Formats: sequence, C-alpha cells, structure tokens
Amino acid sequence: MKIAVLKEQADGERRVSATPETVKKFIALGATLAVETGAGEAASIADTAYADAGASVGDRAATLAGAEIVLGVQGPDPATLDGVAPGVWIVASLNPFAERARVDAYAAAGYEALAMEFMPRITRAQSMDILSSQSNLSGYKAVLDAAAEYDRAFPMMMTAAGTISAAKAFVMGVGVAGLQAIATARRLGAQVSATDVRAATREQIQSLGAKPIFVENVAGIEGEGTGGYAGEMSPEYQAAQAELVSGHIAKQDIVITTALIPGRAAPRLISAAQVASMKPGSVIVDLAVEQGGNVEGSVAGEVVVVNGVKIVGHRNVPSRLAADASALFSRNLYNFLNAFWDKEAGRPVLDAEIGDAIRLTQGGKIVTPRLLA
Repeated sequence: MKIAVLKEQADGERRVSATPETVKKFIALGATLAVETGAGEAASIADTAYADAGASVGDRAATLAGAEIVLGVQGPDPATLDGVAPGVWIVASLNPFAERARVDAYAAAGYEALAMEFMPRITRAQSMDILSSQSNLSGYKAVLDAAAEYDRAFPMMMTAAGTISAAKAFVMGVGVAGLQAIATARRLGAQVSATDVRAATREQIQSLGAKPIFVENVAGIEGEGTGGYAGEMSPEYQAAQAELVSGHIAKQDIVITTALIPGRAAPRLISAAQVASMKPGSVIVDLAVEQGGNVEGSVAGEVVVVNGVKIVGHRNVPSRLAADASALFSRNLYNFLNAFWDKEAGRPVLDAEIGDAIRLTQGGKIVTPRLLA
C-alpha cells in the first residue's frame, strides 16, 4: 500500500510526520512511501534523505496519487486533497473540537479520519501517544523560553563579588509537560516548587527534587483523574487553591502553567491580580495559551509585559523544537500503524479498543461519540 507524507501548511508548523528512519521502517513492512517535496525542510531533513531512505519525492499531486494512508502532523485542509479516494485514512493530530468544519469535510469526502490525540491512555498505546511525546518537549522548551526572557541567572552563583541567589520557579500542572519542566528547571539550578489538583502527583514532584505545594484539608482528586487528566474541581477547592497560590506566586521569579483538558477551554490558574503581585522582571510561560490560556492577560503568539512581568504565550511549542518533535511524532505514527499491520492484508487492521477511540469519520459520516454528544 502507498503511504503519503505531506508538507505541513499551517502557519508556523515546522514538524513533519515521517523521517527517513520511519520511512525505512514502513518500507520494511511492505509499504511504499511518497513524500511531498520540502516536507522535512523546516525540521532539517532534506528531500535527498527521504530519497536515500527509499521514498519517492514529488509534488503534492504525485504524493497523493493512489495513496491509501495520508500522514500529517496537523490535519490537512480537505481542499488540498484533490484526487484522494473515499476510504483513505487521514492520520494526524486533527484538533476535532476546534476544527469541526474540517472533520465534517473529511466525512463528506468519505475519508476515514483518525485523530491521534484521541489515543487512549492505556499501557499498550503509550508508544503511540503523540500528546505525551510532544508535551514532554513542550515542558522542556517552556523552561528554556523562561530562561531566555528572564534577565537573571537560574542557579545560585558564589563569586568573589558576592552571591547570586537561585531563581525560584513554580510549575502549575504536573502532567507530562509539567514533570519535564520541573526536571529541566532543576537541571538549570532553579529552586523549584510545583502544584496540581491530583493527589498522586505529590510523590512525583518530590521524586524530582521539587517542593510540592498542595491545598490541605480540602479534598482534591485522588489518583490520576479520568484518562490521566485532572477534572473540574469543587468551588471549595478552587477557592482554597487560589488563596494558597496567591501567596506563593508573589515570591516566584518563574511560573510555568501547563493545565489543559482536551476539548475544553484551559482552566484559569493565574489572575491579573496575581500577576500584579509578582516582582518586575518575573516571567510566566503559559503553555495553554492556544486554548484560552491559564493566565489572565496572556496572548497567543506574543510575549506581553504587564506591570513589569513578562507573560510568554508562544504558539505550537513542540514545533519550536522541530527536529526532535518530528522524530518523536513520526515514531508515534509508525508505532501505531505497525502495531496493527496485517501482513496478509498488506495494511493495518484496527481493533475496536483503539480504532473506535481515535476514529472520527467512516462511511461518509461522523462516528465518534465525542463529537455526537
């Protein structure tokens, strides 16, 4: 079967959905690979590298001609898929809640759209989980972005001219991105603290050498929450957390917020009043800015200064580490398709547990309950 790898067209998207490494692995399964010219250029992968790996490289029309699976990082615009036959799989991060019209167009064209971000968080799907692989890089990059905007050093430094105190960094939300942010800030020498509504994360925070900041005497979420995500908290917990966080944030130099719940607006973690309580020169990095933001006053795609505090709202943070992000994303896609590859059929055959979880469209209609509710 033919697998097509497209050049991303979304503004600022520098990743690519296959690398020479995964091209070779797909070919070993018996697939043929076609890569659109320039697909890997922004991720530092030349067309010749794909050709050397065994793929054909050509324009979009040639790449799509006869393809049975189309790979992307972000879902391709249906208008650019001329000639793609009904029944073809579109495998990418499809952002179905925000891009419902695009999903409807996939259904109308008869495509089978598979949203990789809907991959269930179960043990056997861990190697296929694009949210985890990309969030890991986001957490790392958030700390580097904070360091770039912060006009002081992170570690404590003892010099003949005196001592420089370590920066105080606070991570809000201890999922994959938050844990990586903690680890990275610690490696840079910051004094790190962190908080989350999930009680189980306390030990994870401590294991990385950071100080857990938790609301006491008000019940939070025991365990990991639904699907590994935190859910909505009670008004009592929200009020107690706001009071605790307000006092802590005022003493911090760096704050990184990572709280996201798929399909919902990002929860507001930091108010304008809390931003105003921070020292001039402090930095906040809002990793949830594209879903409305955890921080009041953050702006997607901009670094804004409020009362001397910088609020960083970069879009598509994984894409800012395009080479590594592409390597991990492409392995997620390969691991997914390889896990279901049927040698006799010469193509992947999905099971119900994972197939039904990620399938958005089939047979000309929307089939996922998450968009039909």
